[in-house]
Amino acid sequence: MSLPAFLKLYALTLPVFLAIDLVWLGIVARGFYRSQLGDLLRPDVRWGAALLFYAVYVAALLVLAVVPAVERQSLTRAALLGGLFGFAAYAAYDLTNLATLRGFPTLVAAIDLAWGSVLGAGVAAIAYHLARLVR
Repeated sequence: MSLPAFLKLYALTLPVFLAIDLVWLGIVARGFYRSQLGDLLRPDVRWGAALLFYAVYVAALLVLAVVPAVERQSLTRAALLGGLFGFAAYAAYDLTNLATLRGFPTLVAAIDLAWGSVLGAGVAAIAYHLARLVR
């Protein structure tokens, strides 16, 4: 995939990822995280750090899951690699928190690992289809 095509795919994929994850965090699972994390949650989101995570995550998802799947013309490969990447990325956060933070709930880590896997697989599959638009 050429750099211009990659950049177009990135520009299309980033808002997809943001929208899906923000619906999860802001609507679907908001009460769950508040009830489980309580005082561990900041009263205000540090949007700079959050947006940097999203920017890095989407770039890595494309490079490690979507581009290889496009090269092999395999939606299944995109979803599987995306799910694996999502699991690994979310595991880095959650398992580190379990290892280092007093009171970090195991249930939150388990839900996050599942969510990271589903989110990675789903966004990679969507990006695989978007890649056809940028060729």
